[in-house]
Amino acid sequence: MKKLLIYLRNYKKESLLGPLFKLLEAAFELLVPLIIAKIIDQGILLADVPYILRMCLILVGLGIAGLASSLIAQYYAAKAAAGFGKELRHGLFDHIQGLSYAEIDQLGTSTLITRMTSDMNQVQSGVNMTLRLLLRSPFIVFGSMIMAFTIDFRVALIFVTAILLLSAVVFIIMSWCIPLYKKVQGKLDQVLLLTRENLTGVRVIRAFCLEQEELQTFQESNQQLTQVQKYVGRIAALMNPLTYIVINLAVVWLIWTGAVQVSTGLLTQGAVVALYNYMSQILTELIKLANLIITVNKSIACGNRIQDVFQVSSSLQVVSDSAKSSKIVSRPPAIEFRRVQLCYSQTGDCALSHMDFTIGQGETVGIIGGTGSGKSSLVHLIPRFYDVTEGEVLVDGINVKEYPLENLRQKIGMVPQKAVLFKGTIRENLKWGKKDATDQEIFQALTTAQAEEVVNGKGGLDYLIHQDGKNLSGGQRQRLTIARALVRQPQILILDDSASALDFATDAALRKAIAALDPRPTVLIVSQRTSSIQHCDKIIVLDDGQIAGIGTNDQLMKTCDIYQEIYQSQFKKEDALDEQA
Repeated sequence: MKKLLIYLRNYKKESLLGPLFKLLEAAFELLVPLIIAKIIDQGILLADVPYILRMCLILVGLGIAGLASSLIAQYYAAKAAAGFGKELRHGLFDHIQGLSYAEIDQLGTSTLITRMTSDMNQVQSGVNMTLRLLLRSPFIVFGSMIMAFTIDFRVALIFVTAILLLSAVVFIIMSWCIPLYKKVQGKLDQVLLLTRENLTGVRVIRAFCLEQEELQTFQESNQQLTQVQKYVGRIAALMNPLTYIVINLAVVWLIWTGAVQVSTGLLTQGAVVALYNYMSQILTELIKLANLIITVNKSIACGNRIQDVFQVSSSLQVVSDSAKSSKIVSRPPAIEFRRVQLCYSQTGDCALSHMDFTIGQGETVGIIGGTGSGKSSLVHLIPRFYDVTEGEVLVDGINVKEYPLENLRQKIGMVPQKAVLFKGTIRENLKWGKKDATDQEIFQALTTAQAEEVVNGKGGLDYLIHQDGKNLSGGQRQRLTIARALVRQPQILILDDSASALDFATDAALRKAIAALDPRPTVLIVSQRTSSIQHCDKIIVLDDGQIAGIGTNDQLMKTCDIYQEIYQSQFKKEDALDEQA
């Protein structure tokens, strides 16, 4: 949590002025009991009305000054806390963007969302409360004790005893609550994960009539969160009653001792009233301090969770532009895998092993294999979404680890398995491929991706796409994501099973259009269809993370049993469909 405070560096003035004005307000408040004591001992006792009026005017002045100080302190504290939250969000989001797929998979999407939202709000609230009350409340408590010593030493020992007991109560409850608040946020992660899965998979849930089962699962997870919150809430709720018990006992002791002192003439009535007022101030501030400690406990737990994300360093060792840009030159082969092995974190077996092959400039390569054979893992190594565990991946003869990430990924047009579109116009989505792309360049990419008719049918590039492309069909989304990659005019185009929703005719037209591009990119087509890759210059067949065969369609039909099985299973089905038609 302490390391997060660096995000207050641009708000040093506000972080200093907020507590200072709060201390000024507290100083005015500490003077009030002394003035009331003078009013009782001098003004009322002697029936001096002008003196009483003068003292009342001073009280009004102190009230106005305290109000002004409080408003200024609130303004600066809120400004510092809001600025801290803004800087921390930017820092956390930037850090997450720098993580590789491996770290994001390890952390989990749901917990990252919780830490960016709920945890962040708790931390911001904690900073705000801390700037306002962390110094003020102890200042009032110890200031009241010191003022009591100026009135009577023996009676002031009651204040010392009460403060020591209250400090012990606060420390015990604080040490008990902090780990529990962290557990609460962990349970909140689980609820958020279930919520996210249910919202994204609502169609599947309804298709299989599993609403009641999912509702039951959510209720169980929500009940676990509620139970933990109730438990920690009961512990935190002990703060106020225990504080009241200690303070009220101290007040009884104070009044009894004060009455004895007054009867013996050692204390005046005004002094006893002042001491009672100071004890009341302590009670009020300790209630505030108790609430502050609860808030700070939550914010510390949440801040530690945010700090945990910052402590996860990316496995991608990024090279600066100035350090390596001079080495980046174009040379064949376009892509080369040398003894590559990939093992995901916290898993036993390797997803890929013994990957050795080359892809020449301008070649079209198909990648095929059974489910879980490592096709997507293979192509994810080229743009460094994951880093190899062993071996090397080279692009244009240079290890991908020696490229600045931006330079490497500018060479590559990546179309992932899931077609992801963002809320905005078609033009805005396609400009993700190239920010300064003209409409002419966009339409050229749309024509190649067989998506021009989609855009024309929607009324043009200004058609508004809903979040995740919900107002488009699966085939339309896939064609637009392919067009987005083509807008960049990449040297390497990776189609990761991105034409699965296209019919055979559109798929064939797409491949023909890509092959006709000038300059022709190096194309990798990951597909489950042998018809989509049988005309490729080279086909790589994967089986359980290893290469089962490399060659053309004709070569693999003679030498690779796995490819033969895939080919025959698909073309028998297609022949049967043709006969039925």
